[in-house]
Amino acid sequence: MMKKMLALLLCAMMVFGLCASALAEDGAVHITYSYWGTPDEAASTQAVLDTYNASQNKIFVELLCIPNEQYTTKLQAMAVANEMPDCGIMNENGVLAFANAGLLADVSDMYEGKDSQPLDCVTFKNEGVTPVAFSGCNEILMMFYNKDMFDAAGVDYPPTKVEDAWTWEEFIDVSKKLTIDKNGLHPEDEGFDSENIVQYGCVVDNWTWQLEVWAQSNGGSWFSPDGKECLINSPEAIESIQKVADLTLVEHVMPLYLGLNDEGIIRSVASGTVAMATGGAWNIGTCMSSSGIDFGIGVLPKMKEAVTACTSGPQVVFSQSKHLAEAKEFIAWYTQEENSWNLIETGIWMPLLEKYYTQEEAIDTWLKDEEFPIKDYDMAKSVLVDYTLSSAKSACWYYTPNTNEFTDLLRSVLGAVWTGDQTAEQAITENFDALSDTITEDF
Repeated sequence: MMKKMLALLLCAMMVFGLCASALAEDGAVHITYSYWGTPDEAASTQAVLDTYNASQNKIFVELLCIPNEQYTTKLQAMAVANEMPDCGIMNENGVLAFANAGLLADVSDMYEGKDSQPLDCVTFKNEGVTPVAFSGCNEILMMFYNKDMFDAAGVDYPPTKVEDAWTWEEFIDVSKKLTIDKNGLHPEDEGFDSENIVQYGCVVDNWTWQLEVWAQSNGGSWFSPDGKECLINSPEAIESIQKVADLTLVEHVMPLYLGLNDEGIIRSVASGTVAMATGGAWNIGTCMSSSGIDFGIGVLPKMKEAVTACTSGPQVVFSQSKHLAEAKEFIAWYTQEENSWNLIETGIWMPLLEKYYTQEEAIDTWLKDEEFPIKDYDMAKSVLVDYTLSSAKSACWYYTPNTNEFTDLLRSVLGAVWTGDQTAEQAITENFDALSDTITEDF
């Protein structure tokens, strides 16, 4: 790991060497806020920073955008060079490793005296117990679907209530009804041409971290609750991966994809080629609301249990900052929902605090906002609020360190599973020791 960081050091210094905060000629303390996300998210984030900068004259916050895929390794290189930003959103998979290395400032008192606390499922906990950071918002996985494709097939929309969640078998059956070859045939029809499919029924996103939810739904897990033991070789976890692969290999209802990029919704429902797909809530605002597609949202199908994953990068203050007080002051301001409301009302973020899921007035300020893209209040409340409270589980990086290395290796390992060259059992068994070793690596 250290060799990898040193190799990136020169590049990081060249790209980010001018980012250190300083007292500028205008008398304000200039601090840098690092960020990853889509161009739409960056524009919304800049708008929030503009509001803050205009609201006072003692702190000026500059936005530093780093591509999501490079975020953790860039920050690691910057840490070695003592050139970290003052504060920023963290890529989830690096939080605990950074905290354990002493690179995050103490923000444990951030919500003292507030009228609501962050959701427990988006609280980062060392060894699964001690809170070390809070996410800046909440995001859950759900089902997105094209209403027109369902209407044309005469099929009921995906359920919005967790108690009505499809079983995995029901999900496959519906996906077959929505999969069409060039001759208008479905997978269960005689003569169906699996080599010439013009509309697929589903995509279950195999971007690596999103697969963990299926292990949990199948009664298993990738890691022990304290994050110290890798359990991805359990029968439940292996079976869940194989079931996802078989949607392509056996059922012919999902296009082949190697899971190398985080673009499941963009390449499926948003493209108009797939009837339904799993994806994060952020897709409401980042692509679906501008896609021109009449879409809806529903709960995920279940293998054994109804489960959704929640995640979001935390807002942190880096301990290397020369202006800790100013960085903490800004982050404390920024993490108030009203100060990043444009990200919530446009469907890019879900609120962080419990009150937006438990208090009717707070829920309504969110879901009844005139800018919120989903106008069906009952649908939105059932999926975004009720589903979160009943079924959301923390993604692995909330309690397991070094998941960046784990998911990178797992992504490589699973390539042969998606193509059918190996079974999930073969791939996981052959690579289990290496996968397990990644979570014990030092920063």
